[in-house]
Amino acid sequence: MSDYDEADLHIEKPKTHAAGPVAVAVSMKRSLGHMGAVRTAKTLLDLNQAEGFDCMSCAWPDPDPGHRHAAEFCENGAKAVAEEATTTRATPQFFARHSIAELDARTEHWLGQQGRITHPMVKLPGATHYEPIEWDDAFRLIGDELNSLASPDEALFYTSGRASNESAFVYQLFARAFGTNNLPDCSNMCHESTSFALQETIGIGKASVTLDDVYDAELIILAGQNPGTNHPRMLSALEKAKQNGAKIISINPLREAGLLNFKNPQTARGMVGPGTDLSDYHLPIKINGDLALFQAIGSLLLEWDSIDHEFVETYTAGFDEWREHVASVDWDVVTDATGLTVEQITEAARMLRDSKATVFCWAMGLTQHRNAVATIKEVTNLALAQGNIGKRGAGLLPVRGHSNVQGDRTMGIWERVPEHFLDAIHSEFGFDPPRKHGLDTIDSIRAMRDGKAHFFLGLGGNFAQATPDTEVTFEALRGMRMTVHISTKINRSHLVTGDTALILPTLGRTEKDMQKSGPQWISV
Repeated sequence: MSDYDEADLHIEKPKTHAAGPVAVAVSMKRSLGHMGAVRTAKTLLDLNQAEGFDCMSCAWPDPDPGHRHAAEFCENGAKAVAEEATTTRATPQFFARHSIAELDARTEHWLGQQGRITHPMVKLPGATHYEPIEWDDAFRLIGDELNSLASPDEALFYTSGRASNESAFVYQLFARAFGTNNLPDCSNMCHESTSFALQETIGIGKASVTLDDVYDAELIILAGQNPGTNHPRMLSALEKAKQNGAKIISINPLREAGLLNFKNPQTARGMVGPGTDLSDYHLPIKINGDLALFQAIGSLLLEWDSIDHEFVETYTAGFDEWREHVASVDWDVVTDATGLTVEQITEAARMLRDSKATVFCWAMGLTQHRNAVATIKEVTNLALAQGNIGKRGAGLLPVRGHSNVQGDRTMGIWERVPEHFLDAIHSEFGFDPPRKHGLDTIDSIRAMRDGKAHFFLGLGGNFAQATPDTEVTFEALRGMRMTVHISTKINRSHLVTGDTALILPTLGRTEKDMQKSGPQWISV
């Protein structure tokens, strides 16, 4: 399997549209290459179907049953399925041929192309290679290490957004029965600021809209996100909204091709016609200029009295303080922070003023800043000021990346889960779970670095590569007594090991789990 060489990369002119025939061709080429014709047909026709399985490439929701296409997936989804359902296998013989050091010298892409792991593997202290181990022996090693810890809080239980609801629930139950709330997860590194901001404003850290609200919106604001790249099926929803008369404002330093024009592969217009133009107005904002922008828009809405006073008086608190603050914005500071002109900001505010139903969407272009919570609260303030929550075609829509990151949090994958959740565990399962808050991802890295944690278990994901401050994370993992990863394929985290390291293979969403009781199912 050849690797890529960055020297072979070349820069082309910017694209002017997304999807279309090219996306179909790439999807089929990748799928057929990994899975073959029969496997490709079986998996892709089940993808995102009511009786099939949910895509693992992003978190965009599915239409209601009865309203889904036969091909209810995008190019990203087809690639993700092909990667998981590949017929290539990483057997014990593969690990015998390649030392850990040799594998660590390879790129992440090359590692992922080596196929599905077929057998539990272990690296013992001082060893240079992984070697096969039987399941019972692997479980015994893990149990012995956990039982040797001075405190349950010396163990870390990480979760990826690829986990199903059922596995996430059982996983957190195991960790809490063991005695710790150390349940870091991938959401700590993406939409945690969203969860905090929304929890403190509307009382729940999730979207307040459904897909139908997106379809029925008069105005959709897309801030800090690239739908065509990161969640392409959203383009279909935006196209439907446009057909229903919606306008779209995109706020991003770069103008993404997918928001210029979408060639929907499900339609003749998309395959052989001109496609659909999506974004009506683009604000090429400076990185992290969003807080200043939203406050400036708020000041204009106040100036024009474009406020839903009845909604504000009935359902909100703190309006007077917000009004006093945004009414005094310094426009020189705003234009410097945003890189936009007063005229550009005013035009966006006019579009918001003229809309009776607005959906606010955002992704990690907003969440990955020190002031992210404040920025997302300001988005919420705009929605509340105009009564754009709790009515059809309006609301807040954080667009998440991992396919089940929200489901995992609902299942209890949270280091600071509410008391009522812990009370319910006690009532249902008969043990008192720990009440002290556990460690999130960043504090878990610190605990490993400082010698306060000695055992790491990862349910999916690629912790070493996904977390911030890579070198610190690598050294922290190497200082562990034991690292364990439940994975479908090889990744960097398997090569940044503790003294003892285990890789436990698992089924993916594309596969049927047949047990004595019959076929099993999972939800996300």
